Amino acid sequence: MTDDLTMDHVVPAGIALAAGLLGAFLLRMVLRWLAGHAGRTRWSGDDVMVAALRTVAPWAAVAGGVAGAAAALPLTRTVQHNVNQVLTVLLIFVATVSSARVVAGLVRSVTLSRSGVAGSATIFVNITRILVLSIGFLVMLQSLGISIAPLLTALGVGGLAVALALQDTLANLFAGVHILASKTVQPGDYIQLSSGEDGYVEDINWRQTTVRDLSNNLVVIPNGKLAQSNMTNFMRPEQQLTILVQAGVSYDSDLEHVERVTTEVVAEVMTEIAGAVPEHEPAVRFHTFGDSRIGFTVILGVGEFSDQYRIKHEFIKRLHKRYREEGIRIPAPARTVALQQGTVVFPQQRTGEDVVPFA
Repeated sequence: MTDDLTMDHVVPAGIALAAGLLGAFLLRMVLRWLAGHAGRTRWSGDDVMVAALRTVAPWAAVAGGVAGAAAALPLTRTVQHNVNQVLTVLLIFVATVSSARVVAGLVRSVTLSRSGVAGSATIFVNITRILVLSIGFLVMLQSLGISIAPLLTALGVGGLAVALALQDTLANLFAGVHILASKTVQPGDYIQLSSGEDGYVEDINWRQTTVRDLSNNLVVIPNGKLAQSNMTNFMRPEQQLTILVQAGVSYDSDLEHVERVTTEVVAEVMTEIAGAVPEHEPAVRFHTFGDSRIGFTVILGVGEFSDQYRIKHEFIKRLHKRYREEGIRIPAPARTVALQQGTVVFPQQRTGEDVVPFA
């Protein structure tokens, strides 16, 4: 200290410190009220910002009180400088952590609102958090009087070596960024790769994409492989899709009657089964004169990819029952074998085959 400590120094310092603590308490009360108000809004971004302010504002008030107390005390210039530096570093650290939390929360909120699903694309969240923390660290070093130019130069040279050593990791990183930026795949989409993997996209992070298949198992796919594969996205550009069910009736059937009955069953399934599309227009298309039947295709509408199995199940059950009630016959495929004294017909499960001479 430059002078002896007296009451003229202690009282202002105590008042400054008390004012800082009181300000921190009042700010916490006000921000708690704001947090309750923000929780009642539909936008989640205000919750993130208020939560960050509840961390930064009280610490700023306390730091201001400490700085005022230090200014009131008869401290040497060196001690005063050190105290100011410590408080500055503390505020920068708290502000950096809070800013990273705010930015990451806002990015997560925007990502979820655009994808429209309960999943999260953590790759953007992690990248933004790392960028904010890195900037805050550099600002902290600069405030301490440490030149960051040599550090940036060393990071540039070292980054080149790291990039060469982590080619696959960086390829997956940029592939993930490209996938999300192009919006070809988003969390919640049902995809199928040419290699056979399929399922709902759970998450896309900096290295891999996690897919949950219909058996509830997780399939981990590197982003680079996902970007290079031929892929079908069953939820883009629309989530609803049509499925085709193949069927056939005997040649002696009244096709007008068959079409009318089948259309009635389709309309019944579309309105009563969960996951179907009620506004779907029933469609029956005859297309083949087979060996033992007239083949046709029934077109059904489903809400999303996984609904097709339940809808097919109910449609086939109801169509089979209705055909039996209406007397519409579904013939079994038959194979004709030529003999020297005649022919013999063998029912089989395989569809139309050519006549094979008996050896």
